[in-house]
Amino acid sequence: MEGHGRGVLGMTPEAMRRLAGKATDALIDRIDGLSDERPWDGDFREALEAQLGGPPPENGRPAEEVLEQILRDVLPYAARLDHPRFFGFVPSAPTWPSVVADYLAAGFNINSCTWLVSSGTGQLELVVVDWMRAWIGYPETAGGLLTSGGSAASVEALVAAREAAGHPERPAVYMSDQSHGALKRAALIAGVRRENIRLVPSDDGFRMDMAELRQCVADDRANGLQPVAVCANAGSAGTGAIDPLVPLADFCSREGVWLHLDAAYGGFALVTPQGKERLAGIERADSVGLDAHKAFFQPYEAGALMVKDAKRLEDAFAIGNDVLQDTVWGANHPNFADRGLQLSRAARALKLWMSVQMFGMADLRAAVQNGLDLARRAEAYVEASPVLELMTPVSLGIVCFRVNPGDGRDEHTLDDVNRHVLAQVFWDELAFFSSTSLKGVFSLRMCIVNHTTTWEDVRLTLELVERLGRETLAGR
Repeated sequence: MEGHGRGVLGMTPEAMRRLAGKATDALIDRIDGLSDERPWDGDFREALEAQLGGPPPENGRPAEEVLEQILRDVLPYAARLDHPRFFGFVPSAPTWPSVVADYLAAGFNINSCTWLVSSGTGQLELVVVDWMRAWIGYPETAGGLLTSGGSAASVEALVAAREAAGHPERPAVYMSDQSHGALKRAALIAGVRRENIRLVPSDDGFRMDMAELRQCVADDRANGLQPVAVCANAGSAGTGAIDPLVPLADFCSREGVWLHLDAAYGGFALVTPQGKERLAGIERADSVGLDAHKAFFQPYEAGALMVKDAKRLEDAFAIGNDVLQDTVWGANHPNFADRGLQLSRAARALKLWMSVQMFGMADLRAAVQNGLDLARRAEAYVEASPVLELMTPVSLGIVCFRVNPGDGRDEHTLDDVNRHVLAQVFWDELAFFSSTSLKGVFSLRMCIVNHTTTWEDVRLTLELVERLGRETLAGR
C-alpha cells in the first residue's frame, strides 16, 4: 500500500488525511441523499462471492482503490436502517456527533475495561449510567454498564438473577409469549434447561397474563423447580405492548423472584412525559435492559443493563486475575469488566455523552416524542381507511395492521394478500416495513423511531399499502 509512515503498517499523515477525508465525504453524501435511495438493497451470495471472495492478497493495493470497492461492492448491500422510510424490525438512526464519537474512540484505541486503562471514558460511562438511573427512577444504589445490546444485557441480567437466587440446581425463568428470542437464548446461557423456560400466554392486548403467570410459578414450585426470574416487556418488539409492570413488581416481590424488564426498544421513551407515564412501575424492577441504538439515535453497539442494586452485578461477574492485579485503583473507581461478561470493551459511553452534550435533552426528547406522535397519527389513518385494519392499539411507536377491506374474505386469503403486499414492498418500493404474527394472524408492522422521519414519509407508506392492497385484492 502507498504512503507508508512509521513501521511497515504505518501511513504518512498526508495519506491518513486523504483516506479519512474520502471516507468522511462518502458518509456525508450518503446521509444527505438517503431519502432518495431505496431503504433496502441486497444481493445473492454467489454474486457477492464473485466480487469479494478469493485468497488474501500477498501485496497491498492502493488505499483509495480499496475504499472505492468497499463503497461500491460492500456497504450498499444492506438495510438502510437510518432511512426515513425504513420501518422494519426496530430501525436505528444515529446522529452525526455519535458517529464521530465512535470514530474517535476507535482512533484513540480505547478499551473501557478498567479504570487504570481508561479512566476518562470510564468516568463518562458512570455519567451516562447515572443519567439512565435517573430516567428509570432508580435509587442511588443502582448502577450498571453499557453493553453490545439487549442480548448481552439479558444474559448479564439473568446471570445476576441466578446468583442472587443462590445458583439453584433446577432454575426456571418466565417470559411472555411475546418476548424477544434473545431472552430465551439468555436463559439457556445462564444455565436454565430449555424445558424450564416458561412462555406465559399474553392477553388480548399482548400483555403477559398475570393469572397464567401465578399458576405457572405455583405449579413449578410444587414440582421442585425454583423460579429465578420473570422477564417482562417494557415495550415488546412485536407490538410495543407494555406488560403490567406494577402487578408484576408486586408479584415478584411477594414471591422473591427477580424481575427483569426488556426495555431494549421502549426504554428511552422514559425521557418524555408520555413515555414516563406509560412505563410507570419500571423503577420497581430488579434490572432493566435498554438499547440506545434503537430509539435514542446512536450507532451500533449501544446497549445498557441497569440493576437496582449495582452490587449484584459485581457479585456475579467480578473475577480476580493476576494479569490484571495492577488495575485496582481503590474505592469509587469501578472496573466495568467486573460488572459484565466483557473484558475488552468499546468506549460506548463517548457517543452517548457527546450527542447529549451537543444536542441537549430538549431536542433529543422532541425527537423521541416525534416517533410516538407519528405512530398515533398512523393509527388514526389506519382506523379511518376502508382498506386497512388495525390489529392492536398503538402502545409506543409500533403500528400493527393489515390489508382487510372487511368484505368477508377468509383468513387464509387475507394472509396471502398481505404476504404479497409485503413482498412487493420488500423488493420494489421506496419504503420498507416488516411483519409479525399476532396469535397466529399475519400482520404488517411499522416501527417508527427515526428522528428524520416525517408524517409525509409515514403517510406515503400507508398509501402505498392501500394501493398495493387494492391491486392484489382485485387480482384475486
